[in-house]
Amino acid sequence: MTPGGSARAPGKPAGKPDRRAARPYRPPADDKPRRAAFDVLVAVRKDAAYANLVLPGLLRERGITGRDAALATELAYGALRGQGLYDAVLQACVDRPLKQVDPPVLDVLRLGAHQLLRTRIPTHAAVSATVDLARRVVSAGPVSFVNAVLRKVAVQDLDAWVAQIAPADDRLGALALQHSHPRWIASAFRDALGGDLWQTGAALAADDARPEVHLVARRIPRDELLASSGGTLGPFSPYAVRLGEGDPGALAAVQHGRAGVQDEGSQLMALALAAAPVDGPDRVWVDLCAGPGGKAALLEVLAGERGARLVAFEAQHHRSRLVRRSGVPDVLTTDSRRPPMAPGTADRVLLDAPCSGLGALRRRPEVRWRRQPSDLPALTRLQGELLDSGVRLLRPGGVLAYVTCSPHLAETRVPVLDVLRRHPELEQVDARPLLPGVPDLGEGPSVQLWPHLHGTDAMHLALLRRRR
Repeated sequence: MTPGGSARAPGKPAGKPDRRAARPYRPPADDKPRRAAFDVLVAVRKDAAYANLVLPGLLRERGITGRDAALATELAYGALRGQGLYDAVLQACVDRPLKQVDPPVLDVLRLGAHQLLRTRIPTHAAVSATVDLARRVVSAGPVSFVNAVLRKVAVQDLDAWVAQIAPADDRLGALALQHSHPRWIASAFRDALGGDLWQTGAALAADDARPEVHLVARRIPRDELLASSGGTLGPFSPYAVRLGEGDPGALAAVQHGRAGVQDEGSQLMALALAAAPVDGPDRVWVDLCAGPGGKAALLEVLAGERGARLVAFEAQHHRSRLVRRSGVPDVLTTDSRRPPMAPGTADRVLLDAPCSGLGALRRRPEVRWRRQPSDLPALTRLQGELLDSGVRLLRPGGVLAYVTCSPHLAETRVPVLDVLRRHPELEQVDARPLLPGVPDLGEGPSVQLWPHLHGTDAMHLALLRRRR
């Protein structure tokens, strides 16, 4: 023991004070945007949350606005969108399997990799800020590990990393890695695009980019929404306004329900059903799976203009409440496979079927890593049951719109061919003339929209008429 009873560090010369003990570590000031982005990644990983639902609440709760909000959004969405690619890069920089890295540390590394490889944040700032984040949200222990890994990531740019780690003998696999998609999803896109790898690459690239926000002017003139939002006119839907940036929830028209956030492709699906010719009366419209209410709200407006009535069905109570909140009064919470409605009484039926959501991966980036091919059989079985239910409701001369937010053939062409075989009283209607002014709609009779061709989600539409 040294005089006074204090312990001297082994190997330290006597008489020199221990400066490390005199200056305890103090964590840096909190970095609100990066902390918010990290908390979003944790919620997605631990709670199976959706980033687009978690992040806005975090920003409001913590008072993060302006450039800080934009940075938090870019980091959270970018890290989730690029997760597969960043994990491949990180694996090349780590000497053990990534599954052995503590999940919170891996979340921090993904945020750092995104800043280094896909933003204009200077390298030193990206590394320093991410290391400081690690100190605050993990502990001081892994800091040197995070610092070392990120410095290895920063040695070369993204193109060089892709060239190094992409499979040389698998062009589709290389495209999937470059644009950060699981290979099975890239394969589904390729099949839906007729095997065209150039189109597949373009679709994956568009899917991997930050999307615009689309608004729908339901109970407000579109020009008024355009002026108040500062956006641009949607090129296809007469109700659409597109925003390059900004918080749509801050708009008074959105707050009061006169406008809403809705992809222009979704608007086109509702408009096509409303424009389809029917034989006979046009009084009863049905939305078979109405939650959360975007298409139902637009159909309610269109039906009201014609003196028709919209009946909305939704299986889940909380989604039924969202449909009512969107402005649809006639909502029933029920299993849409057995709706409490007499057969043959609907003039128009919308079946926006539960699906894999592969068409909206740019808006819900975590879904590409959450979905698995094994999810499809249960979904396609449900889609077939709902199609049969919709056909039973449809009167002779009426039309049914089968819509999925997915380009996967198992959720688009296959269910339509199956229901046509089961119900010979049905005929498929060419949907392309019902989307006037929309280019690149293919050979028909169904319609497949794409982010790289239309700037919309990859929505699919098939129109079926029940013969008299």
